[in-house]
Amino acid sequence: MIRTLLYGILLIAAMGCGGPDEPTYVITSAGDTVKKTPEGIIPLPTADSAGYTTRIVTGQTTPLELVTFAKTLTGVPYKYGSIDPAEGFDCSGFITYVFNHFGIAVPRTSEGFTYLHREVNLKDAKTGDLVLFTGTDSTVRVVGHMGIILATPGQELRFIHSTSGHDNLGVTETPMNSYYVGRYVKTVRVFEE
Repeated sequence: MIRTLLYGILLIAAMGCGGPDEPTYVITSAGDTVKKTPEGIIPLPTADSAGYTTRIVTGQTTPLELVTFAKTLTGVPYKYGSIDPAEGFDCSGFITYVFNHFGIAVPRTSEGFTYLHREVNLKDAKTGDLVLFTGTDSTVRVVGHMGIILATPGQELRFIHSTSGHDNLGVTETPMNSYYVGRYVKTVRVFEE
């Protein structure tokens, strides 16, 4: 009885937060926390015993489906802290929105992707892999930016991301140029092979 009452209070409190397009967090009757988004109910990524997300479950979604959808968002402006395409995205907001579109739970911050275990060498990167960078100060070796790899055989490696950069503000495709190589932290594979 007390658990049911507590569940009801938490559900009402969680559903009262945020605007109509912002995710809210809900505790289910089984005690699991899920994210309620315009795309539906998405379970939060599972953390390990240290509290880090080390794996993302992509289900039946393919890397091609993911990047095809991501490209439809090209030109959405940059907005810090946002996952709403009507207002804009920050870098991790863009990643969150793209993955959540397919019902895939991911960390909300770029730093939250740091502990994913399936690191791959940049030269072996494939479409759909995530590329992690430092913030704009490359001397601080903490993940602060990210994008989704677009790899086409015989062509320069590119990635799609939401950037606050002066040249391309918002969701855009960028080559892996010397500026980003200097900020490069690692590449992680989230899709099973």
